Amino acid sequence: MTHKKKALHVGLVGPLPPPSGGMANQLNQLVQLLAKEDIQVSLVQTNAPYGYKIIENIKGARALWRLIPYLAKVWKLAGKVDVIHVLANSGWSWQLFAAPVLWTGWFRGTPVIINYRGGEAEDYFKKSIKWVRPSIKKATAVAVPSGYLKKIFSDFGIDSQIIPNIINLERFIPKDKIGLIDPLQPHLIITRNLEAIYGISTAIKAVALLRPIVPGIKLSIAGSGPQKEKLQYLVTKEKLENNIIFTGRLTPEEMAKLYQNANIMLNPTTVDNMPNSILEALASGVAVVTTDVGGIPYIVKNNNTALFAEANNPELMAKQINRLLNEPELYQELVNNGLQDVQQYAWTEIRALWLGLYEASRNKMVKK
Repeated sequence: MTHKKKALHVGLVGPLPPPSGGMANQLNQLVQLLAKEDIQVSLVQTNAPYGYKIIENIKGARALWRLIPYLAKVWKLAGKVDVIHVLANSGWSWQLFAAPVLWTGWFRGTPVIINYRGGEAEDYFKKSIKWVRPSIKKATAVAVPSGYLKKIFSDFGIDSQIIPNIINLERFIPKDKIGLIDPLQPHLIITRNLEAIYGISTAIKAVALLRPIVPGIKLSIAGSGPQKEKLQYLVTKEKLENNIIFTGRLTPEEMAKLYQNANIMLNPTTVDNMPNSILEALASGVAVVTTDVGGIPYIVKNNNTALFAEANNPELMAKQINRLLNEPELYQELVNNGLQDVQQYAWTEIRALWLGLYEASRNKMVKK
């Protein structure tokens, strides 16, 4: 008599939208995709609502208020699942949310997979590896989304394997007029949070440089964040109110529609790992002009699937945008190559990597 193997029970730990950041969107997709498999999923959310509005405005109390119930949920999770998959980041996020899961899993004998996603990993490790290493040694496996992060982990003597981000190719689909662009009225977009590290002021200055020769140029900036007022002031200072709009934070469906109406996606970031925004643009048939920082050269190639510009260099970004406006063959080549290249990030390609890692970790005993 044969016994059917018990269905895998995976515990997922990480943030969910809102806000719709890269890590939150990845976890949201995983929850939905794994639910369609023969897998039981339990979720512990690291950014669960506070419950009381007054708590949101008190930083110290805010962290403590969220941390205590979080630790209780993690303890309970470790006692009922076969393996825990934690989406982790740098800084305090690591110490408050990832490290406790590793130590809880180790204490309770539950395998823990760390899915590290922080684009600032190198700087963080240089400063804090002595605090990170004891915890990460408790991981059954370390997964990273890019060759960039794999190299950083290797430089610090930590083994990892690459499991790329997942892109919803049913939501982000090629626009109708694929490979076509109106050089007199191009629509550019930025789909990043309004934070200093994403270098959005560089893109605004690039549009200012182009406006005299392309008066009809438009830029939609989709996102929210602490830099909003500063960036709006820059738009006013450059007299670009008729060229640049701030859409605010968009839902995934609204974001997909924005890509459909765009010609070029700008990614002027100064720090990055594996930005979903680039992959979403490729899947939507939108050409990409991006800086070449961090892990970006690991996912797109200059003059093949994107055009590169140096960080904090609006002149070069403007030059690359202008190339796409004046070289239709180049524009179409980038779009076609991007559409082909992005297929590797579909769930049909990534599925076996995650399920294989879950199964490999499933029955591993955690050594105390």
